[in-house]
Amino acid sequence: MIYLDNAATTFPKPEAVYDAVMDCMKNYCANPGRSGHKLAMKSAREIYDARENIAKLFNIDNPMNIVFTNNATDSLNLAIKGIVNSGDHIITTSMEHNSVIRPIKALEKLGIENTIVQCDKDGFLDVKDLEKAIKPNTKLIVTTHASNVCGTLIDIKTVSEIAKLHNILYLVDASQTAGVYNIDLKEVYADMLAAPGHKGLLGPQGTGILYIREGLNINILKEGGTGSKSEDLFQPDLFPDKYESGTHNTPGIAGLNEGVKFILKEGINKIKEHEEELCRYMLERLNEVPNIKIYGTKDANKRASVIAVNIGNMDSGEITFLLDNEYDIATRSGIHCAPLAHKTLGTFEQGAVRFSMGYFNTKEEIDKAIEALKEISKNN
Repeated sequence: MIYLDNAATTFPKPEAVYDAVMDCMKNYCANPGRSGHKLAMKSAREIYDARENIAKLFNIDNPMNIVFTNNATDSLNLAIKGIVNSGDHIITTSMEHNSVIRPIKALEKLGIENTIVQCDKDGFLDVKDLEKAIKPNTKLIVTTHASNVCGTLIDIKTVSEIAKLHNILYLVDASQTAGVYNIDLKEVYADMLAAPGHKGLLGPQGTGILYIREGLNINILKEGGTGSKSEDLFQPDLFPDKYESGTHNTPGIAGLNEGVKFILKEGINKIKEHEEELCRYMLERLNEVPNIKIYGTKDANKRASVIAVNIGNMDSGEITFLLDNEYDIATRSGIHCAPLAHKTLGTFEQGAVRFSMGYFNTKEEIDKAIEALKEISKNN
């Protein structure tokens, strides 16, 4: 199979990721931080090592500012719901995933306002529009780093500077960029950053991270066992224990650790350059497909390696079905859990076919995808 659905989950993973998950499951998968025996201690060390490597990747001084979650949705809910109170105002954009939009809209019933800043037809955010949306009670700005639909990048450094200037907290959804784009949290003034472990960080599903800057405390969404201060009936105020109730996904975090180590060893710039080159190549070759419609910018330097297309008025789901069943090419069609993004791009009714490249894809695979699209266009 030619796998071009990396925006959903990267596949395949580095071999070391699979090995680490199995090694943990077979040889030391005990409860980290809950017992003093050798297996529990090894589990705890593996989790701390993962924090250290993630901290290195994002240039974070204190690994304990990294909270492990189940996925980016978990991280975003904790960050959004944990920082605002009744009477506060949140700003976000029209290119967000439902993992941002739905938690924000759910807060309306608690008296928390929101403004959704409209992006242009290619998905670009005008930061002047964002700044105009600021109110005296604006507490939080949330933006994606790259659209999960068309890949369009948002200038998170400039947004972070605006947020800092106005003393507003800034949360970055790095679901499509963590592990591919260099996000230096000493240069980008993000107060919080959410990312899944199973996409660009090359880890297993069921893993996610939330970075919370030093000194920022957010409300807890769940309480329970942490392995620390167990004699206390109230949740401990220790970082990151206070946000990590329950048993960790130790095999998943062990795999995630290997994914991050792979990125550090390969070099994030090498990974980005490869994906950008594949994106540039596919954008060029797509022009050969009759009746093709390409959404978002044509500049590969201004988008992640996510390309959304349609062929004439064909149903996007039918195209994905044909690609899978007749050509063994995996893509994703529809609304991609981002209805406002599709409305922004003008694809809400038709949806779109999304091709998303990863580090292990090749130009030869892109060539086969182009030839398949040509045949589909010719026959419909």
